[in-house]
Amino acid sequence: MGFKFAHQGLVLVLVAASMMGVSLASREWGSHHRHRPNNHTASPKRVIVGGSENWHFGVNYTDWSLKNAPFYLYDTLVFKYDPPSNTTFPHSVYLLPNMKSFLNCDLRKAKVIANPTQGSGNGFEFVLKKRKPYYLACGERNGFHCRVGLMKFAVVPMRRWRH
Repeated sequence: MGFKFAHQGLVLVLVAASMMGVSLASREWGSHHRHRPNNHTASPKRVIVGGSENWHFGVNYTDWSLKNAPFYLYDTLVFKYDPPSNTTFPHSVYLLPNMKSFLNCDLRKAKVIANPTQGSGNGFEFVLKKRKPYYLACGERNGFHCRVGLMKFAVVPMRRWRH
C-alpha cells in the first residue's frame, strides 16, 4: 500500500513540475514580446509515443514524456502497438478527464480514443489541439496496464511562437 502512495506522489510531483515549467515558460515568453527565444520546432512534429519502444507494458511513459517535452499545439502523438493475438496483450488509448482519474488510473469517466486494433501499422494519431492538460493511459485489463505497467502520461502543449 505504501508503494502505491509513493508512486502516486512521485507521478503527481513529476506532472506538476512539468505543468509548472510549461506555465513559467509561457509566461516568460509572453512578457518579452520583442525577445522571444528561437523556437526550432516552428511546425508541428509527429512524435511516436515511447520512441523505438512504442506503446507497451512496462515502459515508464511519464518519464518518457518529460524527456521528450516540450510538446506544442498541433503536435501529433502516434501510438503504435501490436494488435491483439495469442502472443501479445491488447493495448488501447484512453483520455482521462482529470488529474485525479490519471493518478488513480480510474477509467470510469475516461474516453476511449483508440481501441486495441487501431495501433497497428502506422499507428493511431492524436493531435494536441488545445492548450490544456491531456491525461493519456492504456485502459486494458480495467486499468491494470495503467496502474502496474506504467502506461500513462500527461502533456500540456505549449503555444508555438513564430517570428
